[in-house]
Amino acid sequence: MPATTLSTRPGFAFSTRFKVRYAEIDGQKIVFNSRYLEYADVAVTEFWDWSGIAAALGDEWRHAEFNVRRTEIDYLAPFRLGDEVEAFVRIEKLGTTSITKRFELANPATGTLCCAITMVSVHVDLSTGRPVPLPPAIRAHLEHLPTG
Repeated sequence: MPATTLSTRPGFAFSTRFKVRYAEIDGQKIVFNSRYLEYADVAVTEFWDWSGIAAALGDEWRHAEFNVRRTEIDYLAPFRLGDEVEAFVRIEKLGTTSITKRFELANPATGTLCCAITMVSVHVDLSTGRPVPLPPAIRAHLEHLPTG
C-alpha cells in the first residue's frame, strides 16, 4: 500500500485505499454499480489480513466456509476514473451462524461518503450447504477486534 495517511471514521478501526481503474467505469464515465461489490470484496480481504485471524486460528479459519446471504447497497455519490476509494470495514454483528459486515466507501480527496454496504455472510457446512454455528474460536477472535 502507498505511504499515505488513512482517514479515521467513527466506528471503524480499519480502512484500505485503492484507485478507480478504467475497466471499472461505465458509459456514463462513473463506476459501474456492480463494481461496488468487488470493492467490498477487495476491502474485506484486506480486513481479514489486518485482523490476524488466519495467523491466530490457522486451519480452523482457512477451512471455515462463509456464503453471502444478503447484501444491501446504498449508492450515495459516484466514483470516477482516477478517484481514490477509501474502504472502511467493520464487523457490525455476530449472529449464531452469521457475520454482518459494514463497508463505507469514501472519496478521501473530498471526504464524500459514496457508498454504504451491509453484507450478511453465513457460516455453512460444505457437505450439506446448511448453516452451522460460528466456531467459538472464530467468534472470540472477531469479538475482540478493535472497533475504532
